[in-house]
Amino acid sequence: MLQIAIIFLSLFILEVLYFKVADYFNIIDKPSERGSSKFITLRGGGIIFYISAFIWFLFYGTEYWLFFTGLSMVSILSFVDDIHSLSARLRLPLQFIGMLLLLSQLILGNNSIIDINSSGFFTIVLILVLGLVICTGAMNVFNFMDGINGITGGYSLIVLSAILFILDKETLLGQSSEVETIVSLLKIVLSAALVFCFFNFRSRAKCFAGDVGSVSIAFIILFSLGFIVVNTGNLSWLSFLVVYGVDGCLTILHRLMLHENISQPHRKHLFQIMANELKVPHVIVSAVYMAVQLLCCIWYILYPGYLTLFCQIIILSIIYILFMRKFFKLHQR
Repeated sequence: MLQIAIIFLSLFILEVLYFKVADYFNIIDKPSERGSSKFITLRGGGIIFYISAFIWFLFYGTEYWLFFTGLSMVSILSFVDDIHSLSARLRLPLQFIGMLLLLSQLILGNNSIIDINSSGFFTIVLILVLGLVICTGAMNVFNFMDGINGITGGYSLIVLSAILFILDKETLLGQSSEVETIVSLLKIVLSAALVFCFFNFRSRAKCFAGDVGSVSIAFIILFSLGFIVVNTGNLSWLSFLVVYGVDGCLTILHRLMLHENISQPHRKHLFQIMANELKVPHVIVSAVYMAVQLLCCIWYILYPGYLTLFCQIIILSIIYILFMRKFFKLHQR
């Protein structure tokens, strides 16, 4: 407990120091027609997520060098993108490489149910391809959803806490050294999320996560949740990301129906309509997303399985469609 307290304090100090660096080098986010912020705000405060993972790697997780190399790759790439916009032709291949390293770390884990010796070559390739598509897509959805104060930090707090709760249950995976190492990662990154929320979860944020924040926290969450998936062989754990998943996927589908370029910035997510057109305060919208995901996590923990995930997707999709039918007309193009 004392170690976590010291790490929390260290992360807090490092975040404040980053603000000085960002201010000096003018790493800022300016209000725009497609954004939800009305003030000039420091960008890249979410770098604290990567810093927390770096601390974990140094003291607890040196054997997880594949994961950390992938995290470093996508985080540095995203931070550069925060400063100077990069082409998707550069970003996507490097994101795929980073995610390939993450998946390799999971598959090679001691507790993984995927046996690379007995599994056929094409089976491993199929798993990697599907994993790359799903995980890279999920990471970018996290990036797309980072649009209002508090949503990235708050949502991450809920998801990380739920994963930590599951890993702390001895009946699921047992108390192996791998589990203990992932638990230490979650505790340290949760500390970083609390630090970030202190500066971001407010009506006028001190900083935004930036691409470096949303991408790095997504990468860490996908690794932690993926650890449970490959050790149980159960994809229904994706319930822990179902709120972002439904909003992100249905918004992409909606934009395709409108013949829009989905790689371009927009304000068509449900949370953006709430914040911009309905004028609901950012922190309230973020709190709603946190509460809904918390309910979904509790529901799944009490009644785990694919049926629960399916029901959650259906219910959230209906809510999304009804909301858009009623309020999308208010959207200012």
